Amino acid sequence: MIKVLIVDDDQMNCDLLQNVLARHGCHVISTTSGREGLDLFRAHNPRVTLLDLRMAEMDGLTVLKEIRAIDPHAPVIILGGGATESQENQARALRATDFIRKGLSLDVLVEAVTRLSQLPVPSVTMQLPLRNGNAVEQIDETVLVVDDEPLLCDLLVRFLTLRGYRAFGVKNGDEALRIVEEMPPDAIVLDLIMPGMPGVDVLRALRDRNYSGGVIIMTGSHNEELLREAWSLGPQEILIKPVDLERLLTAIQLVLVCREC
Repeated sequence: MIKVLIVDDDQMNCDLLQNVLARHGCHVISTTSGREGLDLFRAHNPRVTLLDLRMAEMDGLTVLKEIRAIDPHAPVIILGGGATESQENQARALRATDFIRKGLSLDVLVEAVTRLSQLPVPSVTMQLPLRNGNAVEQIDETVLVVDDEPLLCDLLVRFLTLRGYRAFGVKNGDEALRIVEEMPPDAIVLDLIMPGMPGVDVLRALRDRNYSGGVIIMTGSHNEELLREAWSLGPQEILIKPVDLERLLTAIQLVLVCREC
């Protein structure tokens, strides 16, 4: 029997999910309190946790941080409903296992719970399947992609995730700096030319904050003055768009290896 913990401050939603999962043979524990949810997690060691991000007393991100401190690999499904892009990115950085939008078919939720419950409990690393059928080790390092082009940002996040990294993306420099303050990634892939706060200003802010991770610049600009200014701010690499994905992967690997030197 699959033991499932539901943490959602909407009592009606808790009751609905509990009834549906119980009908599918799950042993369900639920609470509308984030604090009580942590106590239940410690006491019952659920196989899968369903967690709402937006809660009043203790929000889902705080709960997820505490869960990760207890068990870095515990399967946690985020119940999305009104969560901001920033909140979702932070949850990804905290290694949320899956995201399910509220309002989707409950069959999708049941399938996700069943699938996650069948995963082996990891001892050191997980294995992620690649599309060609091979497997790649799940890597603990996090990579933040900062690019105002949504399609490119999403493409890079998917590519890096398939290669085993904990990757997440934002579309502007302000959001990137906020994430760096809260949960510094191991490496940043940064677009140089963005509206609002351009990449060089992000680089300056990272230097002022003594950010210790690696930074790889991507740009379509061939402006020598701009490139010199960027190099002077200390990135580990500058790649000219269109970026070869394998070259980007190599650059990230070198940046992360050099951090250990």
